[in-house]
Amino acid sequence: MKKSELVFIPLPAIGHLKSTVEFAKLLLDQDERISITVLVILPIGDETNITSYTQSLANSNTRITYTMIPPTHHLFQPSSSMCFEKLATIFIEKHKTQVEQAVMELLSDDSTHVVGFVLDMFCCCMIDVANKFKLPSYIFFISQVAFLGFLLHLPIRDSNGGQNFNLTDPDSDFPSFQNPVPANALPDAALDKIGGGYESFHYLGRRFHESNGIIVNSFAELEPYAVNSMVSQPTVYPVGPLLDLKVNKNKSTESIQIMNWLDKQPSKSVIFLCFGSMGSFKKSQLEQIAMALESIDHRFLWSIRQPPSDDIMELQETVRAMKRFCQMGFFHGGMVCGWAPQIEVLAHEAINGFVSHCGWNSILESLWFGVPIATWPLYAEQQVNAFVMVRELRLGVELSSTYRSGSELVMADQIKRALNSLMDDSNPVRERVKKMSEESRKALMKGGSSLLTLEKLVEDMFENIRET
Repeated sequence: MKKSELVFIPLPAIGHLKSTVEFAKLLLDQDERISITVLVILPIGDETNITSYTQSLANSNTRITYTMIPPTHHLFQPSSSMCFEKLATIFIEKHKTQVEQAVMELLSDDSTHVVGFVLDMFCCCMIDVANKFKLPSYIFFISQVAFLGFLLHLPIRDSNGGQNFNLTDPDSDFPSFQNPVPANALPDAALDKIGGGYESFHYLGRRFHESNGIIVNSFAELEPYAVNSMVSQPTVYPVGPLLDLKVNKNKSTESIQIMNWLDKQPSKSVIFLCFGSMGSFKKSQLEQIAMALESIDHRFLWSIRQPPSDDIMELQETVRAMKRFCQMGFFHGGMVCGWAPQIEVLAHEAINGFVSHCGWNSILESLWFGVPIATWPLYAEQQVNAFVMVRELRLGVELSSTYRSGSELVMADQIKRALNSLMDDSNPVRERVKKMSEESRKALMKGGSSLLTLEKLVEDMFENIRET
């Protein structure tokens, strides 16, 4: 009997790739008829990291095959002003011919029946390849449903005479949001005209409408209003939370030191400050954070990432100085580190609050472990994620919802107020997060909303292939 093969095309970035693989594994657990080929378009300059990561995955599940697509160096020359969203969509577009050839090889295998494409949100141009082979295509959206609704609404808004967004605009109404959204809570790309950000968002929203459905890393209990607003859109399948909860057995020396330090702290006593792999601050902002931490009566674990900077030597010395201050007792009960094992830290009994950049994966992880968030967005769609957490869902404490990398300083007093609110046991956010933690786990249990949605997705996939 022929195996039913799905072709996955992720964006070649670790965050996107991890979520894609977690969804692939969930799908395989759901239906034994399915196998998956992941076409990994290698990023320029980072081929080795992505290749080594996929090789480590390939050995763990034989029903997932990884095929590398070499980068087209000679066809891609981005301008210096181009934003990430524009960069990503053009880069993927340049590989359509290579993807088409890879799919033709799959189709030539008599033992394989290709039943559809699952495309990362930035790979929606590959709908054209799916259409060429008369195959259904599904978008895999790694962020929240409300933001998906925003993108889907942009082509409709423009057809009704909508203009580009500006920071001075009044609050805007979108069908997937309960509350009007301030312009400064929109993603950078929505406000970007020079680098092609708004154009890219418009393109994504338009192409999403051409898909057979959109798979979202969220769950119905988390975003009921946004999910219910999708009645006139392509079918939306919330199947999350999709999380990689595996603990790395090969721990670094610093990781061991972090966990040993946490083991010595009282239960529910530590604030965890971590801003993602790309989240970093200038020296002046680090000093404001340090002043706030020194003035509060709470333990903390602070992960500091060093940014690309012309003044990197000065910044490195600042980080070293802060570590020395901790060791010498200048900070009350604190630890400063570089990279931190976020999953393990959030799962630790000592953690009671999380100051986060509001990447969607980090938000889902914090909810899974029942750790309340103080919002400090930096880039991408993190501002709208922060708005959703604080205003729409009331699951976060607002430290800042409109900060953008390189913008004005967030002062120590503002940080201090948010940290004290975050750690306040009487804050109603804490109880709401605890309940949502329970809901996030139920969603992935037998009979849970996400597993039922996954069953519906599989049924629809096989129904769609019968109709083509």
